[in-house]
Amino acid sequence: MLILLGGGVVANVALTKTKGFNGGFLMVNFGWGLAVFAGVTVSYSSGGALNPAVSLAQLILGNIDFVAFLVYLAAQMIGAIIGAVLIWLVYKNHFDEEPDPAAKLGVFATGPAIRNYGWNLVTEIIATFAFVLVVLGFTNGGTPAELGAIPVAFLVIAIGASLGGPTGYAINPARDLGPRIAHAFLPIKGKGTSDWGYAWVPVAGPLIGGALAAIASGVLLPVA
Repeated sequence: MLILLGGGVVANVALTKTKGFNGGFLMVNFGWGLAVFAGVTVSYSSGGALNPAVSLAQLILGNIDFVAFLVYLAAQMIGAIIGAVLIWLVYKNHFDEEPDPAAKLGVFATGPAIRNYGWNLVTEIIATFAFVLVVLGFTNGGTPAELGAIPVAFLVIAIGASLGGPTGYAINPARDLGPRIAHAFLPIKGKGTSDWGYAWVPVAGPLIGGALAAIASGVLLPVA
């Protein structure tokens, strides 16, 4: 649900001849926030486990074991790939009409406004750190579902509006890697490269940011 709706709003804005074409960053930002709302709502029973960075923080804090982390990770990746495939099916005609390979890739994966791997990594670390720390802070080390779908949605909108400009704010390894894999294997007309040279940044950055947030929460947000 997260990728279907989040990536779907990007497709609506980026691909030619859609009803939402050129809707702008604000539309994308709010669309992703609402996609997170929907994703957390439908995954409430699992704690809203949509993001490997949050799951890693839960593992570090001892709230889940390693097996549970791997199960969450597998589900997050599989769900992201399926969501990306569904987006392609919905917008198949528009992918065929769109002449820009970068616009097509942008539906599936993030990319930097200015390519500098070191600073792009720093951006993703800081953005994810802020996201995960707020989730942990409001829930005393709990899950996004405990914070609530609406607050998490507004948190994502805030992160996007403030820190999303340099990289498109992946803040979720599965959100970027899963759809990027789908982009690589789907028969998208004129799709170009999947930009694997950048792919490590939106994976490593959020994982590092999530781990640092877990460590910081133990110091800044001690549980009584």
